[in-house]
Formats: sequence, structure tokens, C-alpha cells
Amino acid sequence: MFEVLRSKPKKRLVAAYANDAHTICAVSNAVNEGLIEATLVGDQATIAEVCKAENIDINTFRIIQEADDVKAAAMACDLINAGEADILMKGLLPTDKYMRAILNKERGLCPPNVTLAHVAVIENPNYHKLLVVSDCAIIPLPDLKQKQTLLKYVTTTAKAIGISCPKVAMVTATEQMSAGIPACVDAAIIAKMAERGQIKGCMVEGPISLDLALDAETAAIKGMKNPVAGDADCLVFPNLESSNVFYKCCTKFDKSEVGAILMGAKVPCVLSSRGDTTKTKLYSIALAAMLAK
Repeated sequence: MFEVLRSKPKKRLVAAYANDAHTICAVSNAVNEGLIEATLVGDQATIAEVCKAENIDINTFRIIQEADDVKAAAMACDLINAGEADILMKGLLPTDKYMRAILNKERGLCPPNVTLAHVAVIENPNYHKLLVVSDCAIIPLPDLKQKQTLLKYVTTTAKAIGISCPKVAMVTATEQMSAGIPACVDAAIIAKMAERGQIKGCMVEGPISLDLALDAETAAIKGMKNPVAGDADCLVFPNLESSNVFYKCCTKFDKSEVGAILMGAKVPCVLSSRGDTTKTKLYSIALAAMLAK
């Protein structure tokens, strides 16, 4: 991603309530890598203290003073709407306040009737390539229409990182078509839509269990022969619990590297946890810059 971004015009990032070391260091690294230009909205004195402690040149950024986290998030959205930035980033404020700023009807970033969703790119040391996963943070129980939107978001992301025809697994508890499991029904409908050309630019399999999607040996044992089985690029999960558990198992048990953004708003929005590492936030910035128009 870094090499691709260096060859393109720099995108402009604005970080909302950027008062913490992880955010400031990640943004500083992204600027130094030649990926973006950056504005920090937050308390200037706090930002200056962090920059001094981390040996960061404060002149790397444009800084806009706002000591209140809610007002800082609203101000960051205003800069996006004014055409002064291409990417929004969450700093040291809770996700609910960040989302309220994005969803605000007067000053927010949501077009009418849009579906917002979390998309993560995961580099798991136990898998042979990158995985694009959704939705790990926003939609508790996506319906059929929302799953089609998640499919669109993961394929768009996969193509942005160089996968020309993504292989998408509509993950369920079983690869068997069970009418009693709503997730299986939705997965089968979406897979059939793709088969008939109603969904283009990707290969879709579903219903399919997680082990079949990711493990070629399991697919061979169970006799599943299709391009997605054992080689998925993208995973669309049936609910928030399953996707969130998968995401956290990757990061905590497998020590995966992750980049995560919010899609569906006017611009890509970096949506990492306040506790995420500087590296995770740097990767998330790069991913957002890849997807920014």
C-alpha cells in the first residue's frame, strides 16, 4: 500500500480529537512515509506535549485548537464537508461520540439511506494472504440487503489493494443449505445472484463454514470443489458477534496486523480502537488513503 500511495497525489487527513500518542505517532509516520498530509483537531498544548515526548516535529501537522472531544469531532467533519480533507480519523474519543459526529444530520458525513459498515484488512501469519472482513463493529444483525452492501464494501476494498477478482465467502455455521438457519438462506441467495451475473466483479460462495473458506485441506476432505474454498480473499459474517470474535482472535491469539476503516460515509473514516497500536493505526490510515477519492 505504501508504494502505491507514494506514486499518487497525497490525500488529506483530519484527525478528530488527536490528543493521544498512538494517533499522533501514526499520523506522523504516515506523513513521513509520504502517504498523506495531516490536520490535527484537538488541544494544542496536549498535542505539543506528546510531540515533545515522542520527538515529533509539531510543524509536521496543521493544528486546529479544540479542547472538547465532541466539538473536535464536529469540527473535523466540517473540514471534510468544506473540501479541506479526504479522510477522517478517530483520535482519543469514544466510538459512540465519533459515530454521532459522522451521523449528525446537519454537520455529519452520511448521504441519505446509506449503510455504514466496518471493514478490516487482516494479515494473519497463519493464512497465506490478506483477508478483507466485514462487519466487525457496526451492524449487529445485517439483513439480506445489508449483506449485499457488505459484499460490495469488501470487494471494493480488495480491489483497492490489488485483488482483481476477489473470492468472497458468505460465512455461516455450516456449508449445508439449511432453511432453518436464516444466514444460510441469505448466503445462498447472494451466491446465486453472483452466479447469475447480478453481482459482478467477484466470485461468491455461500453458505460456507469458516474452516472451508480458509483451509484447503478441510475443503478437500469434505469434497468442496470451488475457487473460494480454502482460498477466500473476503469474509462476510452473518452477525456482529461472530465477526468481532474472529477479529479479536486474529489480533490477540495470532498477533495479526490489521487496518480498519468505516465505509459508506462521504469519505473513508479510520475506525480503530483507542487502544490499538501505532502500527494498526498507520495501516488503517494507508487503507483509507487507498480508498479515498
